[in-house]
Amino acid sequence: MNGDEPLYKSLIRDTTAYFVYVLLVVTLGPFQFGYHLAELNAPQDTLTCKKRSTQQSSLPSSLPQCIPMTTVQFSIVSSIFTLGGLLGALSAGPGCNRYGRLQTMRMTTVSFVLGSALESFAPNIGLLCFGRFVSGLGCGAAIVVVPIYIAEVAPPKEKGLFGAFTQISICLGILVTQLLGYFMSKGNLWRVILAIAGGIGLLHFAALFLVPESPKWLAETRSPEHARKILRKIRGHRADVDAEVKAWNIDATADDISEEESLLSAPPGSHPAPNPKAATSSISIWEALVRPAYRPAIIAVIAVMFTQQLTGINSIVMYSVSLLSTLLPTKAALLIVFVSALNVIMTVVGAPLSDKIGRKTCILLSIAGMGTCSVLLALGLLLGVQILAALATLLFVASFAIGLGPVPFILANELVGPEAVGATQSCALAANWIATFLVSQFFPIVDKALGGHGKVFFVFAGFAAVLGSFIAYWVPETKGKSGIEEVWGKREARERME
Repeated sequence: MNGDEPLYKSLIRDTTAYFVYVLLVVTLGPFQFGYHLAELNAPQDTLTCKKRSTQQSSLPSSLPQCIPMTTVQFSIVSSIFTLGGLLGALSAGPGCNRYGRLQTMRMTTVSFVLGSALESFAPNIGLLCFGRFVSGLGCGAAIVVVPIYIAEVAPPKEKGLFGAFTQISICLGILVTQLLGYFMSKGNLWRVILAIAGGIGLLHFAALFLVPESPKWLAETRSPEHARKILRKIRGHRADVDAEVKAWNIDATADDISEEESLLSAPPGSHPAPNPKAATSSISIWEALVRPAYRPAIIAVIAVMFTQQLTGINSIVMYSVSLLSTLLPTKAALLIVFVSALNVIMTVVGAPLSDKIGRKTCILLSIAGMGTCSVLLALGLLLGVQILAALATLLFVASFAIGLGPVPFILANELVGPEAVGATQSCALAANWIATFLVSQFFPIVDKALGGHGKVFFVFAGFAAVLGSFIAYWVPETKGKSGIEEVWGKREARERME
């Protein structure tokens, strides 16, 4: 592709209707993550009995209209989702390497359906917590496997753009649940909000039957010939896939490929028998942690993922309605709907940025914007300036959307070779879930301990300054590079391994 070629022309050339279908279906997994992450935000007061409604509901009368909770209990209900996510993330890396990306995605839909059913019919805190934990299992696994799958099926020149669809889907999930919460946070309609995720899970499960396995994974573990056939179907029958096939570094002669393509096409998603000649080497999470060759990448992805959460984005996603209600008692829920919509818009608009100005530059710009807006938001809440608090919230989310939102999911796949992608992605998402747990569990407690009025956002600004400085020093640029030696530089990689 010509470096000066407009983006829309390359997209028209490289994108097929089938690829678009595949992309939309697989990103339902990240959509579920965003949905479950924010599903308790708007209806928090109704769910916890702080606001009681006289509205009658058609739901079973045996279910209580609300479940009484203290601030600490609600924090536990919110954060238990992240513990399920952590376990799902740790298991998904080895699972998707052994059983395939597609089979792992299918398993996540079981968690989506079961977890949502448990949540929506929960009569008490215990069952609600268990449902949130089960939903977290699927979301944790999805956030690991979907970025890997997209990176392996997306056109090479637009990997950054399509990689951003993971974050776009998360943002859409947040927007949908905030919008539903705005209209349905009354009576026990909050149960309907929780149940809708189960219906989406059923749709996701059915739609995956028309999605193929990752051709790169097939080439490495099963049949290179079958993998090439799947890749050609994704790219279009007129596309030249030779360069992509060659990049797999798997032996597949032209005669073998012609013979394979003369056979009947296997159904989408079917797996050929394992190929003993295919490459099967992949490393475990433990090996990735202890081998010096991968240590720089592991440190980098953990730092970036911790930064994504410890700069405070989920304080807005999970607690913003209650946080802003003291300053904006009648407008907080509506403001958060606008914030969620802005998050989607800015993530879409910013999607091509990482391919143009670089992954690292996007992250550093994002951190600088979020740190500045954290200070402004704290001042707005502390001084009672409504317009400052509202604008700071909007700009805070916009800053997140252009860098720290989408780029970390792309970066984790580009800092190591293919044999370590699953392990590295699991380490990255494990760090992300741990940091998410810390924010979701302790944000209300720390905010209360500091006296409220947004003082906790000064803490987030401090994290932005410290972690941003470390990322500027440690994390390399990956745009336009491939392989650990090119990304880190031979001399630098050797120094870091010593």
